[in-house]
Amino acid sequence: MTKLNKLKWVVAIAAAFFVGTTFTYKVSAATVNNDYALSSNQGSSLRTSNNVIIAHATAVYAPAKNVAIYENREWYNTGAYVQYIVGDGGKIYRVGAEGYQAWGAGSWANANAPVQIELAQTYDNAEFRKDYVAYVNLLRSSAIKYGIPTDVDSSAWRGVKSHFWITNHVWGNHTDPYGYLASHGITKAQFAHDVKYGFSSSGNNVNPTPTPTPKPSEPANKKAVHVTYALHQKGKQWLSPVKDFSSGSNGFAGVPNSKHDMLYIKVNRGSIKYRVRTKEDGWLPWVHKANKNDTVNGVAGIKGHTIDGVQMYYTTPHGETYQQAYYRSQTTQRTGYLGTCADNGTVAGYDNWAGMLGEPLDRLQIHINDNSKY
Repeated sequence: MTKLNKLKWVVAIAAAFFVGTTFTYKVSAATVNNDYALSSNQGSSLRTSNNVIIAHATAVYAPAKNVAIYENREWYNTGAYVQYIVGDGGKIYRVGAEGYQAWGAGSWANANAPVQIELAQTYDNAEFRKDYVAYVNLLRSSAIKYGIPTDVDSSAWRGVKSHFWITNHVWGNHTDPYGYLASHGITKAQFAHDVKYGFSSSGNNVNPTPTPTPKPSEPANKKAVHVTYALHQKGKQWLSPVKDFSSGSNGFAGVPNSKHDMLYIKVNRGSIKYRVRTKEDGWLPWVHKANKNDTVNGVAGIKGHTIDGVQMYYTTPHGETYQQAYYRSQTTQRTGYLGTCADNGTVAGYDNWAGMLGEPLDRLQIHINDNSKY
């Protein structure tokens, strides 16, 4: 998704109904609605280099039309918009102009992507199927139009790229569209295949995925992984470390209704990297060690600066059953835990970081497993 406060966007989109005169045009055999396109004096005037097409998901369950209305109205205030929104049963809404920079995934991505496309989210499987076909075909046809390879998330710096790829190779903290696609049964491999080959007008694969030869099943080698972590209370001291999580008062790091400024995390096997976002500094560098006495390399955060976001990635030892970090947080400004996050972004509807921009994080829970225990 683009650089927006998700809660603010959900509220704004839900209220953003608009009635206007419809006029459309044809692009790559798909009808594109131009009602909410920015005018010639709106949006960036900078041309792009034609190296990547970026695939997003909105991260909110709202009609694509509402997202388009919101981006059209708030593009300047939020500093966020893309060229196309796909949803509402396979409809395509244009906002930004192709070939000109959109504001969707950071400066490098914006400068190199003539087209960025958001996929609106729905719980309806039939609607998703129509949306997905239109989304895939628009990504593919856009790449072909600008002479860009149709390979998805390859190691090359040209091709169709997910926002997740941009995060891992350039900048950012988003993992779309994979979490949402997974919620409807679409794997990364399937998505890459579909973009490479496209769909016919009937919605069938142009080149169906061949049935792979079944591999002999390997015995599971799942090991227990324990994570130990602690927060430093702003203006006070380090709190007692917590191991994994529980439902009791000792089952989380932090002090309710308090601010915290530093964090350390360590695991008993494998490895974990982590970072925090502070209200004063934004996202800080990744930390790979855990030593509360080393405030430069052993902890995440800056003494006296308020943490409002946490992100982490767990790496499973080679040969063991794949596991990942599941984590969630609360803030001083609302009751109850926010949505659960997974370090590879597979929890539908959430990015892979815990917190809410601008709201001090007051407690944190983490566990490492092959499925969420919350």
